[in-house]
Amino acid sequence: MSLLNTQLQIEKKSIISNFLEVTKHRLSLSIVFSSIAGYFLGAESIDYYILVLLSVGGYCMVGASNVYNQIIEKDLDVLMNRTKNRPIPSGRMSVNTAFIIAVLLTGTGIASLYLINPITAMFGAICIFMYVSLYTPLKTRTPLSVFVGAFPGAIPFMLGWVAATGEFGIESGTLFMIQFFWQFPHFWALGWFLYEDYKKGGFFMLPTGKPDKGTAIQIVLYSIWTFLASLIPVFGVTGRLYLTPFSGIIIGILGLVFIYFAIRLYKIGTNKVAKELMLASVSYITLLQIIYVLDKFIR
Repeated sequence: MSLLNTQLQIEKKSIISNFLEVTKHRLSLSIVFSSIAGYFLGAESIDYYILVLLSVGGYCMVGASNVYNQIIEKDLDVLMNRTKNRPIPSGRMSVNTAFIIAVLLTGTGIASLYLINPITAMFGAICIFMYVSLYTPLKTRTPLSVFVGAFPGAIPFMLGWVAATGEFGIESGTLFMIQFFWQFPHFWALGWFLYEDYKKGGFFMLPTGKPDKGTAIQIVLYSIWTFLASLIPVFGVTGRLYLTPFSGIIIGILGLVFIYFAIRLYKIGTNKVAKELMLASVSYITLLQIIYVLDKFIR
C-alpha cells in the first residue's frame, strides 16, 4: 500500500511538472504579471474578481499558445539542446494529450477574459491566433517572425488596461508600444547567445540572420526606441496614463543602463554579453511596470 501511494505521488508530481513545463509556467507567469500591472494602471478601484479572471485567463491564454507551439515544433525541438527534454519531444507527453490541454486552456482562457468584457476576450483570442498561426510557422522561414511575434507579445501589458476600462485608447496603445519595442532587443539578445542551438532547429531569429554588427546596431536602435516610448507618459499626452517627472527620471536611468548593455553587445559581441543584455531587458521591463504602478498609487 505504501509503495502504491509513493508511486501515485510520483506520477502526480510528474503530471504537474509536465503541465508546468509544457505551458512554460515561468514565461506565462511573467506575462500574467504584465497584465496585472496594466490592470492596476487602468483601474479606478481594484476589483479582485476581475483580477482573478485576468490572472486565470492570462495564464491559460499564454499557456495554450505555448502548448500549440510545442506541438507544431516537436520535431524541431528534438534537434536543439535547450528544448529536446521538453515533455513532447522527450516522449513524456503525447501529442494528443498536449492538444487536449491546449484546447481546454484556450476555452478556459477566452471564457475567463470574456467574463471581464468582450474586448478583453477578443485581444486574448488575437494573441493566441497570431502566436500560433503566424509567428510559429514564420520562425523557420524569415527573421521577420520576431516582428510578427512582437504583436501578440505586446498585448498582455495593455490587456490589463482594457480589462480595467473596457476600451482601447491612447493609454493602452502606449503600454502596447512600450512592450512592442522592448521585445526586439530582448529576443535578439536571446537569439544571439542561442544562435548555434537555433540553427540546429532551422530557426531564423536575428534580423541579419547571424550575430553580427548589423544585428547589434538594430538592437541598440530598438533599445533607444523602448527608452523613448517609456518616457512619453511623463509629458501628459497619454490621457489617464501619466508618469511623474521623478519616476520619469528613474525610468530614464534604467533605460540608459539598458542601452549601455546594448552598446556593449555592439562593441564586444560575445554570447556572455548577449546573455547580460537579455537579463538586463527582463529587469528593465519588470522594474518599469512596478514603477509605473507605484507612481500611480503613491502620487
